[in-house]
Amino acid sequence: MGIGLCRLGLADYRTVHDLQLRLVAERLAGERGDTFLLTEHPGVFTLGRRGGRAHLMVSEEFLAGQGIPLVHIERGGDITYHGPGQLVLYPIIDLRRASLPLTEYVHGLEEVMLRLARDCRVAAVRDPRNHGIWSGGRKLGSVGIAVRHGVAFHGLALNVNLSLLPFSWINPCGLCGVQMTSLAVETKADVSLEQAGRFLPDHLQEIFSRPVTEIDRGSLLCREAA
Repeated sequence: MGIGLCRLGLADYRTVHDLQLRLVAERLAGERGDTFLLTEHPGVFTLGRRGGRAHLMVSEEFLAGQGIPLVHIERGGDITYHGPGQLVLYPIIDLRRASLPLTEYVHGLEEVMLRLARDCRVAAVRDPRNHGIWSGGRKLGSVGIAVRHGVAFHGLALNVNLSLLPFSWINPCGLCGVQMTSLAVETKADVSLEQAGRFLPDHLQEIFSRPVTEIDRGSLLCREAA
């Protein structure tokens, strides 16, 4: 069975989180196949299961003044930031049916980002300090997932062309002294999300060894509203 890829565009974090939970339930019920959501979010900080306010370096009042919410979620990892200009991919995938061990799956998500970076002529690597990808000692992309009865959700976030300032208000992923970077910073060019993700379906097909079919955004969201 193939993978359905839905391009959501810029979408509210909580709305997409609710959509993920619905798709997980549908996947567990056998009502839907594996679905990958491609999106970007308005500014938001998310705290994973291991997250705590110890790595938030500013007050929540300050964040409120900036119009950036802080959302607690069930993914692994600590605190991170999502904002416009960041490529975010949420695979809702049944790891058991795919015979995909968790470590191999995480490795695959990192490989997706490594290839997207390479498409933009950015040299990136893995780093034992933390899951994700790095360039020049700075973190370029992050991975954070949750698994419910064998179905994985949440996913990856690749910094393409976004403001890195909010990352200075936290210890990203709970790591002290770590700097973040983006494809735009590394290339010194105005890289768009469309440019960065133009070969994403090809990479997904190669890495997960399954055909990728585009899913209409409207049909997916209409069902959510119903």
